[in-house]
Amino acid sequence: MSNKKEQERDELHRTIWKIANDLRGSIDGWDFKQYVLGLLLYRFISENLEEYLNNEEHNAGNRDFDYSRITDEQAEFGRKDTLEEKGFYILPSELFVNVRKNAKNDSDLNITLNTIFNNIENSAKGTASEKDMKGLFADLDVNSPKLGNTVKERNEKLVKLLDSIGELGLGNYGDNTIDAFGDAYEFLMTMYASNAGKSGGEFFTPQEVGELLARITLIGKTEVNRVYDPACGSGSLLLKFAKVLGKENVKQGFYGQEINLTTYNLCRINMFLHNINYDKFNIERGDTLTDPKHWDCEPFDAIVSNPPYSIKWAGKSNPLLINDPRYAPAGVLAPESKADLAFTMHMVSWLAQNGTAAIVEFPGVLYRSGAEQKIRKYLVDNNFVEAVIQLPSDLFFGTSIATCIIVIKKSKIDNNILFINASDEFVRNTNKNKLSDDNISNIIDLLKNRVNIDNKCYLANYDEVKENDYNISVNSYLKIDSEQEEVDIKELNKNIEEIVSRQRKIRTELDKIILELEADSNE
Repeated sequence: MSNKKEQERDELHRTIWKIANDLRGSIDGWDFKQYVLGLLLYRFISENLEEYLNNEEHNAGNRDFDYSRITDEQAEFGRKDTLEEKGFYILPSELFVNVRKNAKNDSDLNITLNTIFNNIENSAKGTASEKDMKGLFADLDVNSPKLGNTVKERNEKLVKLLDSIGELGLGNYGDNTIDAFGDAYEFLMTMYASNAGKSGGEFFTPQEVGELLARITLIGKTEVNRVYDPACGSGSLLLKFAKVLGKENVKQGFYGQEINLTTYNLCRINMFLHNINYDKFNIERGDTLTDPKHWDCEPFDAIVSNPPYSIKWAGKSNPLLINDPRYAPAGVLAPESKADLAFTMHMVSWLAQNGTAAIVEFPGVLYRSGAEQKIRKYLVDNNFVEAVIQLPSDLFFGTSIATCIIVIKKSKIDNNILFINASDEFVRNTNKNKLSDDNISNIIDLLKNRVNIDNKCYLANYDEVKENDYNISVNSYLKIDSEQEEVDIKELNKNIEEIVSRQRKIRTELDKIILELEADSNE
């Protein structure tokens, strides 16, 4: 990663941290994130529209044109054409730059902003982009008591937020030095997801893991038609294709489904923030397992996903599901308490014949017996499993568990499964492990080469996997160093003894203090 990139990223993080500190205590972290993201969106689409309209006029010979300086009446003439192209419209007086300029003197700033957000969403009413714009600012409540008890206090906070976000150095959106919005989002997530009582994994997959997943599905390809994520969260995995391939090489667009309303909104926002036009994405809300929304769009050339781990689902309690064409081929449904392989079966069903899916899996699905074993038997017998990759532990936000990636293909060149032990492919970054560019490249090279390497890769044939009861856990084929494991267990037990000893000591001291206090109060 270039120094310039790191400098820009550090600058962005410092600025967001400063905004957080300025407003600390007045807005709960999780809510604060919504205000920053919402106002970032407002700034982005304002500047994006300005740049587009200014370029159009400059190219037509009107070199002095500046959209932000014309009147709203003059601007109305361009509304229809701009809506067709961009999918939304903002009048000059309602642009971020002009609202920020007047914010300190606007005693009705909360009403002004509320009206503008409604106007932006309503500008798309009755057009092809209406569904994509609807509810984009729903999480941004400018009248919330969380901002302050009085209108004056709320407006003071809003002025601070507008100024701070206005000062963010986002550079030219087209220069691709850093993914400023993606980085801002990731930084906010890492700041707040853990202490907001949220499950970080539900909302957030580290950018480097997303890049690895995208690159796995793109081996040997320079373009794809459609990319898909059935549990897309904020859309970060889908957007990696725009980064790795260039969005123009995703010919027919980005498809995703998400059950959570907040993250569904964030995903649509994220598409706009990354300059993916409304006609190039199709993000739907709903339960993918029981109510999938993209029947008319499948199959997909590339599927990437980090579905929620071991969540409950309807399973066999819904008698219709065993006949669902996505699940029926395995002859059994994933357990009601563990939907992991239901997501996998859904993705296998919707994968194009020449496509690749890369799915993050909870380790248990690789070796557990019962219905999950029968589903694995279906996947292996039909030669769909290209590879299983053991990832390092402590990569994901909200869990330290070492997860895996299953790589699925429908047109394999052999009937072997490649097992990769990538548990040592990481660098330690502050308090989490992280995949470096080199780590990602190493894993991709191993996938491409498909050869045996001691303690690193093992190419198992079909009969071996069958004899192993369809267990596809990496450490069933690549043994972990047992001596190292023993040392770690001894060290762990020693640490536990020390902690227990310290706890006893603290408890004894606390008991003494309590007795003394009780004695004092009885005197």
